[in-house]
Amino acid sequence: MTATELRAAVERRLDEAGRAWLDRALAEAANTGPQADDSGFARWELDFASAGRHVRSARPAPGDPTPHDLPHDLPDAARILLLHAADADAPTAARLYAQGTGAERRAVLLALPHLRLDASDAVPLVEDALRTNDTRLVAAAVGPYAARHLSPHSWRQAVLKCLFTGVPLTAVAAWERRARGDGELARMLTDYARERTAAGRPVPADLERVLALTSRPAATSPTATTAPTRALTREES
Repeated sequence: MTATELRAAVERRLDEAGRAWLDRALAEAANTGPQADDSGFARWELDFASAGRHVRSARPAPGDPTPHDLPHDLPDAARILLLHAADADAPTAARLYAQGTGAERRAVLLALPHLRLDASDAVPLVEDALRTNDTRLVAAAVGPYAARHLSPHSWRQAVLKCLFTGVPLTAVAAWERRARGDGELARMLTDYARERTAAGRPVPADLERVLALTSRPAATSPTATTAPTRALTREES
């Protein structure tokens, strides 16, 4: 989903006050960019923090269908749009992540595929999220950016983390491509399944799905790409 599509989906859900706030905040972000002002924070960064108080769903009229085209909740989506509008760079994303609440950290992670970052700029943020036991952070961390840029070892650990914490496999972007033919991942999954069985615990159903793919030939070795993430262009925003 492009930024234009995401914004349209958000606006369909917002009440009038929420749309006015979003219009003003995005314009501010686009005009200011990632540079902080003299107080240490750009205005849009304060909007990023307060988004949850301003973006609220309009009450549907009787008979109106409920929109189902928004892939994130409203505060997440608004924060993603703010980061994109500001063309946030790696230091800005890292600062907002480090200083943010759980919801703000999740939004930074979800926004990574939409930002103009060099290949490994935000890998430390993804790896930090994967060290937590916050399943919403873990799920946000294993999106398209992780699929492109995590090293093979880190990506395998991310898959195990999802299995261990109950994050569904559907959250892991491009897992079929990266798991296919990965013998080391097969070994790790087999060891994990044995540990679960020995402890009298059920083996996650998703484990069997990944394990089945590891035995199939891979077209290429499952390595992290080195090409920069494709950022959404201004024309798409």
